[in-house]
Amino acid sequence: MKGFTMPKDVEEQSAASVGSTAVGLTPYYQRDGITIYHGNCLEIIGAIDGVDAVVSDPPYGIGYVKGKGGRRGAYSAPVVKRNIEPVLGDDKPFDPSPFLAYKHVILWGANHYAQRLPHGRWIAWNKLGDKEPWDSFSDVEFAWQNGRGKDRMFSMLWKGICKGDGSQEQRNHPTQKPLRLMRWCMGLVPDAETILDPFMGSGTTIVAARAEGRKAIGIEIEERYCEIAAKRLSQGVLF
Repeated sequence: MKGFTMPKDVEEQSAASVGSTAVGLTPYYQRDGITIYHGNCLEIIGAIDGVDAVVSDPPYGIGYVKGKGGRRGAYSAPVVKRNIEPVLGDDKPFDPSPFLAYKHVILWGANHYAQRLPHGRWIAWNKLGDKEPWDSFSDVEFAWQNGRGKDRMFSMLWKGICKGDGSQEQRNHPTQKPLRLMRWCMGLVPDAETILDPFMGSGTTIVAARAEGRKAIGIEIEERYCEIAAKRLSQGVLF
């Protein structure tokens, strides 16, 4: 693990727990009901059991490219570089089918692959909060949740460098969701004891699950994000 040294008590706990969550797999990080695996989720999820809900923001095939923010309207944001790196796996359409058999499923970006989803409920995230639009990026993001129920909306400013609610969160991943949003998502699956995020990124879903008293499993194909997530968890901070 580059740059991150796992404390000895965590190493001992991990060594004793290998196989309890995924047979034959060695966790990248494991402590207090939280497990991280480094690898391709499609090659790993078959060995994982005991999952009650999948809550994730997968790469959904819009070809994430370089761009810039801009100024427009009464509420102006400074011009800053955005989307400075590609998202691995975002250069092809996303297939949600491997994740649809779980009891509870919440998948962000679902409007981009809605034709491959069964009937469900929709979740909207108003990224402007109470501000007026000011740039060319989307003002809202959508997630799909399986099962029947009312559609829901969450509002929180989170565009470019602009973050609402006094958030001090660092942006560690180009598509990172705010922690408060992911904690809110936990409330949409209240009976789920173990949360799986197969596209973990920098670990916000996992941190949110822990903050809400849930167990969680994260899988991430890029090791640098496993390292970031492990640091966030080991430091016990909520950002």
